[in-house]
Amino acid sequence: MYDVAVIGAGVIGGMIARELAAYELNVCLLEAENDVGRGSSSANSAIVHAGFDAKPGSLKARFNVEGSRMMEEVCRDLGVKYQRNGSMVVAFSDDDRKMVEELLERGRQNGVEGLYIAESEELHRLEPNLSQDAVCALIAPTGAIVCPYELTISAVGNAMDNGVKLQLNYRVTGIVFDGEGDNGRGCFIIASSAGSTVKARYVINAAGLYSDSVAAMAGDDSFRIRPRRGEYLVLDKGAGTLCSHTIFRTPTKMGKGILITPTVDGNVLLGPTSEDIDDKRDTSVTQEGIDRIISQMKQEMPAVNIGSVVTLFCGLRAVGNTGDFIINSPRPRFINVAAIESPGLTSSPAIGQYVKNLLLEKLAMDGIVPRRKKRHIRTRPSLHWFQILTKEQKNLVIADDPSFGHIICRCEGITEGEIKYAAAQNPRPSDLDGVKRRTRAQMGRCQGGFCAPFIVRILSDELEVPFESITKNGNGSYINIGRTKEITD
Repeated sequence: MYDVAVIGAGVIGGMIARELAAYELNVCLLEAENDVGRGSSSANSAIVHAGFDAKPGSLKARFNVEGSRMMEEVCRDLGVKYQRNGSMVVAFSDDDRKMVEELLERGRQNGVEGLYIAESEELHRLEPNLSQDAVCALIAPTGAIVCPYELTISAVGNAMDNGVKLQLNYRVTGIVFDGEGDNGRGCFIIASSAGSTVKARYVINAAGLYSDSVAAMAGDDSFRIRPRRGEYLVLDKGAGTLCSHTIFRTPTKMGKGILITPTVDGNVLLGPTSEDIDDKRDTSVTQEGIDRIISQMKQEMPAVNIGSVVTLFCGLRAVGNTGDFIINSPRPRFINVAAIESPGLTSSPAIGQYVKNLLLEKLAMDGIVPRRKKRHIRTRPSLHWFQILTKEQKNLVIADDPSFGHIICRCEGITEGEIKYAAAQNPRPSDLDGVKRRTRAQMGRCQGGFCAPFIVRILSDELEVPFESITKNGNGSYINIGRTKEITD
């Protein structure tokens, strides 16, 4: 019997679990996929939004600004890469200028600090590669960038380090409330597609795209979630000097538009497109989407070299039918945290804190006041600790463990020791993409063409599973059928 079950191990579920892990509560985190953060939490723009876009008075506005202020400290505690690079919304016409002025006023109402409008001369001094057609821009110095999958992994890992139990491959198929359970106090019984069940006194629904389905299982049909597809291009690290700010066009009803931004790892990100679809698992990249990104980038920043694209990806945003985040309690002991689209990543620390307090209020109403743990681990070492050492420090590590001197991923310079270290930390990876998200091995120009077979071997050894059982990203994506000298007729 768990005190609390959190459904969904994305960045929202991870931040909630991390907050709850500070208390004497028995908490489990249920995730449908074979790793955490496999959905929107990994495939997004990796931006810490300043908070000027959301409608004043909305939950989006509140948690965006609060989360933006919290994010740097959270990343420092979790050992996650964070960079305050600033953002700008660029105007190319008089109508765009009116929108920029509106965003300035909206941002000030939301409490965003440091906003101002830069005219053409200053704008091109800040970003010399911008098209000369750009006339002005809203500048937001508090805008930042972060690694979203690293943040998710580290938040969940920190929660697990403090006692939260993670159950992967747990796809929820039913939720019933047993009034006689837990010695007559009542509890939820959460069923999975594998036939197993989990019992919990309280349930927090942070299931992302599927949060409406999970809510319906608990008897709440008050909202709907529709996926909005966004496609991206990733440029090689050689393009990292193209821009220093996160650069937006003026927003539309479909979102913040196609942007160009540096990443904390030195690449440049172009996208996303914005298309409402029906299939919640359709993360395909389309030629139409690629062409749309390239066409707009040529207008905004002619210096963009599309030949430096190293990969493409697509993410799905969980768009609700209310126009705002949905955080409510439709029935006792059940909390929805749904429709957390952009700026959800930015808002995640603030949402985690808010939902924790909401749960504590519910517990208090039931006469339960959990104590804070006397021994609580607040911080977590960076998964990339070896990369930031000096040459002398690295040599000392290598002298103690030679695997840190054996480079596996030549593109990113990732060593065998780093992969082994990542494979031993909570939550442990189980496939090639899991290693990629934790170490950046396979994220360079060859996209794993050289290092993937070596990583399979390392992961097989570390997890003590057969070589052939390692997949690319779960769901039957096997990449090996055996060793060549073992294949027979």
